[in-house]
Amino acid sequence: MSSVTEGVTGPQPAPSAGRVRAFLRLVMIEHSVFALPFAYIAALTAMFLDDGAVHWWELFLVTVAMVGLRTFAMAANRIIDREIDARNPRTAGRELVTGALSVRTAWTGALVALAVFLGAAALLNPLCLALAPVAVVPMVVYPYGKRFTDFPHAILGLAQAMGPVGAWIAVTGAWSWEAVVLGLAVGVWIGGFDLIFGCQDVAADRAHGVRSVPARFGIAAALYGARGSHAVTVALLAWYGALTGAGAPYWAGLAVVVAAFVYEHSIVRPGDLSRLNRAFFTVNGFIGIALFGCALLDLVLRGLTV
Repeated sequence: MSSVTEGVTGPQPAPSAGRVRAFLRLVMIEHSVFALPFAYIAALTAMFLDDGAVHWWELFLVTVAMVGLRTFAMAANRIIDREIDARNPRTAGRELVTGALSVRTAWTGALVALAVFLGAAALLNPLCLALAPVAVVPMVVYPYGKRFTDFPHAILGLAQAMGPVGAWIAVTGAWSWEAVVLGLAVGVWIGGFDLIFGCQDVAADRAHGVRSVPARFGIAAALYGARGSHAVTVALLAWYGALTGAGAPYWAGLAVVVAAFVYEHSIVRPGDLSRLNRAFFTVNGFIGIALFGCALLDLVLRGLTV
């Protein structure tokens, strides 16, 4: 009986729990680890400079806003790029390509995430809410970037740079150039490792007209660009430390970041991309967590009340 019903009505929709799991796989929710630590560094530094105490409700809202915006951005990216993903063997197994998740469900999840982001911004302060649409724009433009520029990585970097700036504004309700420096560090860092990540898709991108630095200039040039980006990242993180009066633990964390960058670039070479995923996921995830841990220790030792 069930087989006859399926033959007449088509496949039944997946249970709600299954759709939720598929959506979370689609947006790779675990990759929030890349941007969240830097938002926390900005927020906690702002709290330390303001009154020396952690404001847990604000920190919670910063977390909700960051995860909500990133979830919206990833979902929009996957929806917009689903036809490109279908033509690339590496991405042909993604949920929107295989049908494990419908476009309608993906849009529903994206809009819910966007509403969560805007709600958190509204609860933080008026400036956060007013600037929230500015943060959304590059998130939507980025997936289209690979259709009109060889440098979509720069758009991604701009989108990610807004996290620390927004987190600082969430705490103080005011603009901060210190946060801008940290945001630029994050943007250049993420743009740099996106150059590395894009190297694995050169053949598919060239075959289907998808634009990127590796596809346009080659893998070797992209890897040199990533090294340059990460050197600039270190300089910006050092500048941020100087601007905020960071102590020894922060500088020790920066030394760990430098060592991680050296390792990352030693295991990915133009003729050997076999360890690219380790460089992209493991090393870059470690960088954010390590620097956050050291920055937090520094703030606590300097008097931040947890």
